[in-house]
Amino acid sequence: MWQGTVDSVYIGPRAKEPMQRVDEVKAVAGRGLEGDRYFNLGGSFSEDEHLPKREVTLIEAESLEAAGAEAGVQLDPADSRRNIVTRGVPLNHLVDTEFSVGEVRLRGIKLAEPCAHLARVAGKGLLKPLIHRAGLRAQILNDGVIRSGDTVRVAPYRPA
Repeated sequence: MWQGTVDSVYIGPRAKEPMQRVDEVKAVAGRGLEGDRYFNLGGSFSEDEHLPKREVTLIEAESLEAAGAEAGVQLDPADSRRNIVTRGVPLNHLVDTEFSVGEVRLRGIKLAEPCAHLARVAGKGLLKPLIHRAGLRAQILNDGVIRSGDTVRVAPYRPA
C-alpha cells in the first residue's frame, strides 16, 4: 500500500487569473475550497459542470516534472490550474475511491484531462505531455483543512 504527501496547495480566486499558492485551505463538503473560483461559482466552467466534479482537483508532482521535461519548458505547479499537488500518490487509480488528504476525506470522481483552456491560460504547450496524467477531480466528503505536507492515503473501508 502506498502513502503520499501534499507537495503544495493552490486556489484560483477568479477565472483565468493566476493560481495562488497557500499553506492551507479550508475544504467544505458540497462547495469546494474556500477562496477558490469554483467555491464561489466563478470558474470558467461553473455553468457547464457543477459540483462535485469541480470541488477540488489534484495532480501528481511527478507528472508535472515529466510533462515539463517532455515539452522542454520549466513548469510551475500553478500552471496546471489544479488545487493540490501530490507526491507519491497514484491519482489515476483513485477514480471511484475514497481517500484522505490530512483530515479531509475525498472521493475520486474522474480523471482531469488537459484542455485548450488550460493551454491558453497557462501559455505553455501542455496538452500533449499531460494527456492521461493531468490529475483527478474529487468530491469533498467532510469539512476540514488541507495543508502542505499532509499525508495522502486510501481511506479505510467503512461498511454501509
